[in-house]
Amino acid sequence: MEQTQAEIAALKSQIQILLEERAALTINNVISGENDSPQAVAEAYRRQARENAQLSVELQGIDAAITALEGKIKQKQGKLVRWQGESKQLIQQQQLEEAKEVAQVHAQRINQLASELAAEVRFLKACANQLSPMYWQIYYKPFITGLKTISVPYVRSDAEVWTIVNRII
Repeated sequence: MEQTQAEIAALKSQIQILLEERAALTINNVISGENDSPQAVAEAYRRQARENAQLSVELQGIDAAITALEGKIKQKQGKLVRWQGESKQLIQQQQLEEAKEVAQVHAQRINQLASELAAEVRFLKACANQLSPMYWQIYYKPFITGLKTISVPYVRSDAEVWTIVNRII
C-alpha cells in the first residue's frame, strides 16, 4: 500500500514537472527591444515561425505524457481502493473470528454451569422425594414445588448458528 502511494506521489511529481516545462515552452520568446535592428526583429519572428511547428509537436507530446500519467494515477488509485476494501474485509473477518473464540469460551462455561446446576437440582429432587412424605405429615403442605418444570440453559451450534435452548431437568 505504501509503495502504491509512493508511486502515485512520484507520478504527480512528474506531471508537475511536465506542466512547468509546458508553461515554459509557451512563453513567447520573441525579443522586441528598442535597440534591435529591423533585421533582428524579422529574424526573431522567422525563427519563432520555424520553431512553432516543432514547439506545437513538443507541446502535444507533453500533453500526451500528462494524460498517460494521469491514467496511471487513476489505475493505481483504483488498485489502492480495492486493496483497502480487501484489507478492511480481512480485518473484519479476523475480528469476527476473535469474537467467536471469546463467545465459544463463554458458551462452554454456560454449558458447564448448566451441567453443574442440573446435578444440584437432581440432588435437591432426591432430597425432596425423601422428605416430602414426612413434611406432609407434619406441615400438611409440600416441601418443594415446581421441580417438574425446572430448566437450565444450554448453548448448541450447527457450526454457523448458535442457539440457546432450555433443557428441562
